[in-house]
Amino acid sequence: MGEILIENETSCSLEVRLRSQRAKGRKILVPYVTGGYDDSWLETIQAIAEAGADAIEIGIPFSDPIMDGPIIQAASQQALDRGVTPASIFAQLEKLDIDVPLIAMTYCNLVFHSGFERFGGWLSMGGVTGTIFPDLPLEESHKWSDYAESIGIANILLVAPTSSISRSQEIASASRGFVYGVGLMGVTGIRASLAESASKVASSLKAITDRVVLVGIGISTPQQAKEVAQVSDGVIVGSALVKRLLDGEGPNGAYAFISSLRSGLDDL
Repeated sequence: MGEILIENETSCSLEVRLRSQRAKGRKILVPYVTGGYDDSWLETIQAIAEAGADAIEIGIPFSDPIMDGPIIQAASQQALDRGVTPASIFAQLEKLDIDVPLIAMTYCNLVFHSGFERFGGWLSMGGVTGTIFPDLPLEESHKWSDYAESIGIANILLVAPTSSISRSQEIASASRGFVYGVGLMGVTGIRASLAESASKVASSLKAITDRVVLVGIGISTPQQAKEVAQVSDGVIVGSALVKRLLDGEGPNGAYAFISSLRSGLDDL
């Protein structure tokens, strides 16, 4: 194993918040919701905040995603068909009044097409404190990361299960907010069982960095969340929640599901 990277100094409000939660012994829960999937999406965000989310990932719909599986693709297409745009999503987020950090997840095309200042202005307008761009490699991330940090926004980087220790260390050092451990190779989706790689990537990252380590992709049930959170600082859950929203369960169903995940994590 490599030497643990100590990264205690940060001006990032998201990272400060998550480190504080970890210091209290709390396992961190970050649900994902596709922005604009229907008229109740802001109510859904309010509901999952009340259910115990520690941060909420907002998907900004894009027509050609590389990381999203069929469920999130369907929700994104539904939003796009409704005429949703990045600007409209951030404008609606401005209406929220919740004490939970928001993270925008989308793809580089939207960011570079809009320009850093314009996109950064949208993020600030919507109260967003972090970004995740799955198609932004470490080697090309520094310009955006530096700009984002200058306006108080954390750029979160992903570590694949196949990454070497040295590359994982590089990514963890450059990431802000937390390190996103990818639970399995492939796209997002619901899995009947937890991939062995989810616990492995968590253990590997925890051995080399003191940043908050969260694992996402392939975590679908409270039991799976508990299993991976035994070795990580918490979990990100997307497709299992979005599937319920597409099935019409609405904010109440979202509240019930996130509450079940919260209860499971609190048992650890």
